[in-house]
Amino acid sequence: MKKIIYVIVVLFSFAAFGANLNMIDFQQKNDLSYLNFNFDNSDFKIKKFQIVKDKQVVIDIENAVSTDRVLRAFDTSEFSGSVVFVSAFKQPGNKKQIRVIVQLRDNVRSKTQTSGNTASVIFENRYGAFASTSTEDNSVARLEDDKENESAKVLKPKSTSLEDILENLTLSGQKKYVGNKITLNVKDMKVNDILDLIADASGFNIIMTNEVAELHPLSLNLVNVPWDQALDTVLSINKLVAEKNGAILTIKTLAQATEERRKERDANQVKAVAEPLVTKVLPISYSKAKDLTALLKDYVTVNRGSIIADDRTNNLIINDTLEVTEKIAKIVSLLDRQTPQVLIESKIVEVNEGYQKQIGLQNGLNFGYDPVGQIPPTTELTGTPSTTAISGPGLSFSSAPAAGENARNLLGLSISRFGRLFNLDFQLQLLESESKGKIIATPRVVAKNNVKAEIISTDTTSFEERQGTGEDVVITFKETSVELSLAVTPQVSNDGAIDLTVELSKEQFGTAPAAGAPPDKAKREVKTNVLVENGSTIVLGGLYSYSKLETHSGVPYLKDMPIVGWLFRTPYNPQVSKTELVIFMTPRIINQDRAGLTSSL
Repeated sequence: MKKIIYVIVVLFSFAAFGANLNMIDFQQKNDLSYLNFNFDNSDFKIKKFQIVKDKQVVIDIENAVSTDRVLRAFDTSEFSGSVVFVSAFKQPGNKKQIRVIVQLRDNVRSKTQTSGNTASVIFENRYGAFASTSTEDNSVARLEDDKENESAKVLKPKSTSLEDILENLTLSGQKKYVGNKITLNVKDMKVNDILDLIADASGFNIIMTNEVAELHPLSLNLVNVPWDQALDTVLSINKLVAEKNGAILTIKTLAQATEERRKERDANQVKAVAEPLVTKVLPISYSKAKDLTALLKDYVTVNRGSIIADDRTNNLIINDTLEVTEKIAKIVSLLDRQTPQVLIESKIVEVNEGYQKQIGLQNGLNFGYDPVGQIPPTTELTGTPSTTAISGPGLSFSSAPAAGENARNLLGLSISRFGRLFNLDFQLQLLESESKGKIIATPRVVAKNNVKAEIISTDTTSFEERQGTGEDVVITFKETSVELSLAVTPQVSNDGAIDLTVELSKEQFGTAPAAGAPPDKAKREVKTNVLVENGSTIVLGGLYSYSKLETHSGVPYLKDMPIVGWLFRTPYNPQVSKTELVIFMTPRIINQDRAGLTSSL
């Protein structure tokens, strides 16, 4: 008895457990891609829906579990089909449901197939690859038909409803047909009878004029074609015109339709003459009423209507029929918008890169010739070299730098006196340094659309100027200045992009001038035209300047001697400087909504 109860409990547990997903397999065969699921039993339910916006198909498998080894993501983008990525995972909050998300290259049709312990979701790699559309498709969202050829501007109904199909037939141009397929095989049948057959097959209501019934008989052999295509073919062959009114289609000959339209146009002209005139005053907020008058004068009724601009109040006075007046008011509401205003924020970054290297003697070379000096031969000379030569009989000289110069001492050497003939003191200097500096200016300016805005920052200094000689010298002070200027002309497009015409100029003082001379000036300038998205930052350009300065000093002739010449000269100081000017610019439309622009962010 216990064994029987145990078996019943085990069987009940397995039934409650559901199906186990053993494998997920992907295959591509010609124009179809297959996503296959293999279970250990058939106690599962599979359904799917499509997210057209994200180009994804979501597959939910209910009453099923699996392991992490099976539930994984794999990339299928190497295949040329419509599936590029598959991700399988356990549905959060539901241990017995598995979700699989399939990322598509484009929105394509898909269908499910189940057979015993297996299930497959099949995707089209090419539109029309499915042999028929009768296979079960439990998609929640309706797929949009592929765009077969966007450049051809194919006209297709908004939906498969009868009213939308008939609406599509009344348009001119290349069409896409979506009606149910029918077969027509007739010989010498009247056109009105053929139209009745198509109407019966499709279910729409048709009204034909007497002229249509009098057309010559027609022979057709159409096999498995959409009914709307068959109808359009009959209309085209017989030069018929279709007019839609709800689910009713009225068919006329081309000559009859042309004559009716001419009469309708004449009737409208008579009505326009007889219709009373109304006067309306439209206040203009942002535009000039005079400018709008030039744009709207072609919309008024000829020989009846009028439009006048009042410059004092900036109003438009319209005198015309009610229909024309309302039409002009609608146009004014679209044109009378705020002019876009653009805030341009600039960052001017100037990077100074300096490099200095010094190799040579610090404080120069001290040499003394002292054959009878007081220093014993055994005495060793040590210490820091002096700025003067050793005193005493004989020859002495010094190549020390002038007082006030400073350098870093890294190595000091002394050479002892040999044979009481000479002594030599020197100190070797090794110095390497780098310096970087940034000067940042941030001019900001607000400009209206197509209006130039300019901002200028000036720095002024004075210099002394002497005139005359002797006691008649006249000293005056003159001013000179440098400017940082930014001139911008923005042009805003309807989608929010900004075309910038930029003129940026930056001047700065150079090195210190000689006495009585004006200071040197350096000028950097950028002129360009760029297109940038609203709120984006662009780099307009980098300007480089490069300079190198070398200084040498030492004992004449001796400093130029090979090998030992460095003992008789002061440091070799190459000074290299490189300056880069970079301009970052960020334009922002500050009244985008009121200007009626489409957001580009």
